[in-house]
Amino acid sequence: MSKLERKKIVIAGGGTSGWLAAAALSKQLSSIFDVVLIESDDIGTIGVGEATIPTVRVFHKLLGISEQEFVRETNATFKLGINFENWRVKGESYFHSFGKTGKDSYLAGFQHFWLYGREQGLVDTYGDYCFEFKCALNDKFATSEKANINYAYHLDAGKYAQYLRKLSEKNNAQRIEGKISAVNIDPESGNITSLTLDSGQNVEGDLFIDCTGFKALLIEDALKTGYEDWSHWLPCDRAWAVQTTLADKLPPYTRAIAHESGWQWRIPLQNRAGNGLVFSTKFMDESTAKDKLIQSVDGELTSEPRLIKFLTGRRSKVWNKNCVALGLSSGFIEPLESTSIHLFMTGIIRLLRLLPNSNISEANVEEYNKQTATEIERIRDFIVLHYHVNERDDSDFWRYLSNMEIPESLKHRIELFEQSANVFESEFDVFQIDSWVQVLLGQGVLPKQYHPSVKAMQVPELDKFLNSYKQSVEAAVQKMPKHKDFISHYR
Repeated sequence: MSKLERKKIVIAGGGTSGWLAAAALSKQLSSIFDVVLIESDDIGTIGVGEATIPTVRVFHKLLGISEQEFVRETNATFKLGINFENWRVKGESYFHSFGKTGKDSYLAGFQHFWLYGREQGLVDTYGDYCFEFKCALNDKFATSEKANINYAYHLDAGKYAQYLRKLSEKNNAQRIEGKISAVNIDPESGNITSLTLDSGQNVEGDLFIDCTGFKALLIEDALKTGYEDWSHWLPCDRAWAVQTTLADKLPPYTRAIAHESGWQWRIPLQNRAGNGLVFSTKFMDESTAKDKLIQSVDGELTSEPRLIKFLTGRRSKVWNKNCVALGLSSGFIEPLESTSIHLFMTGIIRLLRLLPNSNISEANVEEYNKQTATEIERIRDFIVLHYHVNERDDSDFWRYLSNMEIPESLKHRIELFEQSANVFESEFDVFQIDSWVQVLLGQGVLPKQYHPSVKAMQVPELDKFLNSYKQSVEAAVQKMPKHKDFISHYR
């Protein structure tokens, strides 16, 4: 390996996406690639990506991260799902849990047994058969190497970036302080040759990773790649974010509270709470939204509210020439299901797998773009589902969403479930069957029929099956410690 010509990967921008890329690339490739990250202390990051989904744990294993150390360093708490309040109708809520619900048969998922039981008057809440949901409901959590529990994290995004920087620099990633003043392009190939900093320093590279956030300095400003606008499906385009003191309870879940023109998040960390109000400027002005957030938070404000502007959609190509866009520069789906960090991570893993040896392979670039587009479109459909399928008639915002045209791919999924209770997983689906079932039921889609095979089970046998499973979940939850107590011990 020492005889091979070393290539240089230049990461433009820090924050969560930049340092995730640096940590993974330096961990896996430091013997054959130089990894350089350019970052300016004068440029702030969005820094409110404080919630994740369970795939984050797989990426942490790739980096060799100790979970206990990570929890200490980032003030992390554990997340078992999201509580959706006021989404279908005002005054009601449902829970999207990360856990497995019930027990499937070879022919039919658990939702078919539950619907059969509902028809017979044997069941109540779908979540009664999910261990993670019942733990969340009771503010309980524990994990160990042998624990069979599915979870993610709430974390301090600023501290997370600092933690990842330490890991990266241990693996010889180099940080260069400075602002990018110019992106230099070869006139013949169209490839980026170097980045010029305000100081006059010129940073050359072979592959460039754009982590410059919504500015997209490389992929868009320099390469003019193009952007696909999804705001007709996801009209929210602003968020106010603010930090507050922590309430007494420490729930192991995120709260997503719908309001007349969007929704509000509440995320508990060990030492504070993260709060935000997402809204559409077509239906609510910035000043009204700011006042609404301040008036509705629990605890006292510990920071000034910060406005974040965004446009939902995706870059036409996330790999263009010798530039790969990661993070917010590649596109943005609002934070309703906490998918931003997941997309950072899958983008990095995809790059590691399709990384060029010497010259960039057009086939690899095409495959990278195809996989990325498919993944983000599947996430888009899942997010649009929350908005479109609703029974709210209290504002123009919700009336617009329930009446709008939706992607054909989502329309098919809704019809499939409504007509037969079926949900199928496809390649690159981030949210799997259990997630779709919980949100579809939660938003009020009740199937007209279910799989006939479940009726092979006689009603008394069905009653015994459902009750025994429910009781086993309740017994397991009883043994769990409080989330707050577990963190105090674990960290």
